[in-house]
Amino acid sequence: MSKKEVRSGGILFIVSAPSGAGKTTLCRKAVDYFPDLRHSISYTTRSPREGEKNGVDYHFVSELIFQKMLDNSEFLEWARVHGNKYGTSVKDTQAILEKGLDIILDIDVQGAAQVKKKGMSAVFIFIFPPSLETTKERIRNRGKDSNEVILDRLETAKKEIKQAKKYDYFIINDNLDYAFERLKSIIIAERSKKERMLKKVKKLFDVIC
Repeated sequence: MSKKEVRSGGILFIVSAPSGAGKTTLCRKAVDYFPDLRHSISYTTRSPREGEKNGVDYHFVSELIFQKMLDNSEFLEWARVHGNKYGTSVKDTQAILEKGLDIILDIDVQGAAQVKKKGMSAVFIFIFPPSLETTKERIRNRGKDSNEVILDRLETAKKEIKQAKKYDYFIINDNLDYAFERLKSIIIAERSKKERMLKKVKKLFDVIC
């Protein structure tokens, strides 16, 4: 996929974090708070967890359908995580951005690296848990993973944290309300940057060039 294939009227926010850091909760809170921010819905080959809805939490698809989408270059990014595949649709992302809406992608470091490699204009945000021990407790408290999966997620978390230096912003989620305030501030600050506001300001003030 070329850099020109996704043209943005809105801002693309990339949010990554280890399992149990609370990135999905923070992203959903941001979408609830900002009326012109959309949460991208990823495609995945994994089975739905209890309470998850198709088309709301994820687009749950078969391995065959996912592979067809991959063969047709339909993904902006994709990754295999803990044995399952996850991907973000180019078409879905493009449709949102072309409406002038901002979009927040809740993706892992593999996917974020693909977006960055393609030269996409995006804001990269990394969410840290308070500690690895907290991550372990949060994963266990979900009651959805075996001990083997928990240990695998912890090892993955260590590797992901090493990639955090490639991101633009850091948020430590040791308090959900505080972490959300930080995320809100980042979104507002990025929306207020000169290059994004210049066209709007020019319409109001002819003297600005």
